Amino acid sequence: MRLLIRIAALLALLVLSALASGCATNPVTGKTQFSLVSGQQELAIGKDGYQAMLAEYGAYDDARVASYVDSVGKKLAAVSHLPHLDWHFTVLDDPVVNAFAMPGGYIYISRGILAHLNSEAQLAGVLGHEIGHVTARHTAAQITKQQVAGLTLGLASALSGSFQRYSGAAQQAMGLLFLKYSRDDETQADELGVSYSTKAGYDPREIPLTYVMLRRVGEQAGQRIPAFMSTHPDPGDREARTRELAKTAATGKSGLVIRSRDHVRRMDALVFGTDPRQGWFEGTRFTQPELAFELTFPLGWKTQNGRTSVAAGAPDQTGAMQLTLAEAKDRSAVEFVQQLATSGQIAGFDGQRETIGGLNAWIGHISTTRTDGTTASLCAEFLRDGTRMFQVLGQSSGGDAPIFASMRTFRKVIDAARLNVVPARVKVITVTNSGAFSAVAASYGAQEIDVTSESILNSVEPEETVAAGTLLKLVPKVKR
Repeated sequence: MRLLIRIAALLALLVLSALASGCATNPVTGKTQFSLVSGQQELAIGKDGYQAMLAEYGAYDDARVASYVDSVGKKLAAVSHLPHLDWHFTVLDDPVVNAFAMPGGYIYISRGILAHLNSEAQLAGVLGHEIGHVTARHTAAQITKQQVAGLTLGLASALSGSFQRYSGAAQQAMGLLFLKYSRDDETQADELGVSYSTKAGYDPREIPLTYVMLRRVGEQAGQRIPAFMSTHPDPGDREARTRELAKTAATGKSGLVIRSRDHVRRMDALVFGTDPRQGWFEGTRFTQPELAFELTFPLGWKTQNGRTSVAAGAPDQTGAMQLTLAEAKDRSAVEFVQQLATSGQIAGFDGQRETIGGLNAWIGHISTTRTDGTTASLCAEFLRDGTRMFQVLGQSSGGDAPIFASMRTFRKVIDAARLNVVPARVKVITVTNSGAFSAVAASYGAQEIDVTSESILNSVEPEETVAAGTLLKLVPKVKR
């Protein structure tokens, strides 16, 4: 459940301080560079951000896959410019095709991009690229260039400090997801990714295929650029450039590893696409099977689901809503609101007790203090369901009626079909008879994704011939 705070908390911590005139040595170039971010601050951002990242996205729950990615990452880190840094490699339980780095040696790769890679050498190229961003201190450079621009948006700006969930360093780490590297940074990270992969014994000539895949993902989704490229801009004909870099790096070397079949086999049973067990939208109707509830947001609002909250906002940014779980101990909804006021977490409240969706609830307005000291009024709903307290907050400059109407749609889910949903998973098959990829895929029955998407998953064209014995990744249709 993506918090609005994830959108809002862009670099609100590092205002100019006593360290503002600091200098640091770049591990890659060996040169001294001006930086507002010390090495210790990088470590703090990465460490605190790690817990925030897991809370927002969740680590993919498969020790086998996690161990595999970590082993490849550690090989690359050992030959990097910072071999003694405490490196962490985490597979995030997210379907978006992306990978990114945090300061201090924290590398994240989504299960979405992992499924689309077709060799261990390609995985090494992606991880090596992200390691390069860390060793070359690209994030620190971006923070310095931005002069620590603090941005707030919508609901997040209205919440008091008591409602903020993360430390300053953690909030900053989350904000770094929205920083776009410069083209020079990307060029250098591409070079380092090729270099580290080759030094670790992987064949860098596999790396250009990754950028072919990323381009196809973007084109097939109807986007100008895919998720990875939105934060990692193409410095100019990336595929051709990495091909030349790889060719030079591999010249004169033997025994470089590809291990394509091993990698593909490891993808068997990998969750693919959105995992409905974490909640899903049908229009603006949100269903969360693990917590057994549903809520319908205002018609036409943009929605966003994450691990710890679900949110929605008006297209014209005049309104926003957010649902989370609150720490209320054994208090009733009414007692919880009173406790918030008594403890100073809210400045006041005005509302009433109601029964909503069969649950005891309180609904009304609460007054909060913004970070700048001004006050704001929020629509609020608190619902007690056994040991859980649901908290729904909203704010709109166009009137509160749509928000309160949405709040009153909260319902418990009892339909077994909606509670016992299962995700789509990758199934690795061995081609028995040669033929066009589209025909081979169709012979295995209905698929969860279209043939073009499935061809991208396997780095082939739909009508390209695949030989008998080839390993393919399919996504069989889930029975619902």
